[in-house]
Amino acid sequence: MAALFEDSNIALLGSDLEKRVREHAGDKETAWEGVGTEPGIQIWRIEKFQVVPWPKEKTGSFYDGDSYIVLNTYKKTPESESLSYDLHFWLGNNTTQDEAGTAAYKTVELDDHLHGRAIQYREVQGDESERFLSYFPRFLSLRGGVASGFHHVTDPPPLDLNNLYRISFHQVGVRSNLIVRQVPAEAVSLVAGDVYVLDKGTKIWQYNTKSSLGKEKFKAAEFVHSIVEARGSQCDVTVYDEGVSGAGIFLAEFGEGTVLQPENTETAPGPLTLYRLSDATGQVLFDLVEPAAYSTLSSKDAFLLDHSDDPKHPAVYVWIGKNASLNERRLAPQYAQRYLHDKKARGGSVRTSIPILKMQEGDEPDVFLRLMNA
Repeated sequence: MAALFEDSNIALLGSDLEKRVREHAGDKETAWEGVGTEPGIQIWRIEKFQVVPWPKEKTGSFYDGDSYIVLNTYKKTPESESLSYDLHFWLGNNTTQDEAGTAAYKTVELDDHLHGRAIQYREVQGDESERFLSYFPRFLSLRGGVASGFHHVTDPPPLDLNNLYRISFHQVGVRSNLIVRQVPAEAVSLVAGDVYVLDKGTKIWQYNTKSSLGKEKFKAAEFVHSIVEARGSQCDVTVYDEGVSGAGIFLAEFGEGTVLQPENTETAPGPLTLYRLSDATGQVLFDLVEPAAYSTLSSKDAFLLDHSDDPKHPAVYVWIGKNASLNERRLAPQYAQRYLHDKKARGGSVRTSIPILKMQEGDEPDVFLRLMNA
C-alpha cells in the first residue's frame, strides 16, 4: 500500500484510473437505491469495480486486501426531522489501486445521491478516525481479502495457524470499543504497552506487557473467549504477563533474543494552519490564511485546515464554501492528499494515510467547529 499512500497522491479524477472506474460503473448504481433513508450503518465492499453489500454478520470486520464504503445515517438530535450523514471509504494496506480508486469515486457518487449533504472521510488502515472506530463495538482489522477468500478467526483452525493480534480499546464518553488488529507474527510487531493474542489454532496465548492498561487486558480476554467459544471450547488458553516467570515462552515464539520494541512517544501538537485552496491558475495553490478561525472562511472559496501534527487524532479538513468553484468541490479531497504528500516531501514527519474529511458549508462536524472556535 506504500505505493498508494507514501509515494503517490492517488491522482484519480481525470486520470486513466477514473476512466476505467467509469467504464465499469455504468450510469446508475443500483446499490444506492433506498440508501440513507433511516438511521443506521451500511457497508459495501469493492469487488472488481462493483459495489457489493457487506454481510451484516461481518459488520466491524475489515480485510487489509480490500476497500470499503461505510455510511452512517443519523439524527443530530432525537427531535430532528432531517437525517445527517457520515460517509467513509476505508482502504486496506494491501488493497489494489483499482479498488481504492473505485471506492473513492463511488463515495463521491453516493454523496451526490445524498444531495451533497454527507461529510466525507478518507480512512486508511491503521489511521482510522475516532468517528469511524466509534461505530463498531468490536473492530477487527484482519489479513486477507476478496482475492484470497475468507478465513474468519472463529472458523475451525488449521493445525499450522500462527496469527498475531494487537488488542486495544477505543473510548468515546462512557462507551469503549474493542479494537483488534492482525499484525505480522514477527518480533518487530511486539511493542511495549500493548496486549497481544497469538492464535496457534488449538492453542491461544495472551501476552500482557507491563504498561498495558487493565481495560486492554480485559478486552483481550474477551476476544480470546469469543474465539474459544466459537470453536466449541477446543482451544487451550494460556495468559502470560511480562516479567513473570514463564513469559519468555511467548517471546521465544518470535525468535531467540526477542525483546519488546519501545513505545511510541507522543509529541506536543503543532499549531493549526489554515489555507485557501485555489486552482484558478490551472495549478493548485495553498495560500496561508490567518487566523485559523471560522470567521476567516469565505463562502466563495474552499479551505484546508491542517491538523496533521496532533499526536492523538491527526487529520486534514477540507471545507467547501457554498459558492466554491465546481473543480474545487470535485477535486478538494485529491488536493488534500497532494498537500500531505508535498508536506512529507519537504521533510515533514506527517503520515500521508491520516484521515481526510471533506465537508460543505453549514454541514460541519462538531470536531471541526471546535477547532475553528465556531
